Amino acid sequence: MAVSAGRINKLFGTDGGVMLSLYPAFPDDFDPATTPLLVTIDALDVPLWCDRFERRGISGATATFADIDTERRAEELLGLEFRIEEPEAEEDDEFYLEDLIGFAVVAEEAGKEEKVSGTVSDYYDSDANPLFELEIDGRSVLVPAVGEFIAHIDFEGRTMHLVLPEGLLTLE
Repeated sequence: MAVSAGRINKLFGTDGGVMLSLYPAFPDDFDPATTPLLVTIDALDVPLWCDRFERRGISGATATFADIDTERRAEELLGLEFRIEEPEAEEDDEFYLEDLIGFAVVAEEAGKEEKVSGTVSDYYDSDANPLFELEIDGRSVLVPAVGEFIAHIDFEGRTMHLVLPEGLLTLE
């Protein structure tokens, strides 16, 4: 999403340079090598790549743009507001197995159709053998907390589906 970040105010020098007014939304860590300034010309978003960008105080800067090398070409940009693409917030896909404590669990043994329901009541962290403690029908069952047994995790619904090797739950 692009946010309004400033305005191109006036010419600066004779090589197509301009002076910019920067809005408070303009990022302090702006990198002109990787992020263009976006302006709208004839209803089209046009990226302006900075050949040179120099901050002048908190709310000002000077810039020259690639392909704009004369005063006449720079004059066409005067008065235009520019935007900057905000980086997409990276979704935090990382979670810890202990975050699953309290989740409802549906477990089944591979090759069997019978499923049991319960909750993840605890997690025992161990490099050699991490374990989930499941509370199923009033009894505690320890099962390995490994990715190959986790069929699905629904974080919004706080549920987990496990498919376990035959004999691990002794469903009878």
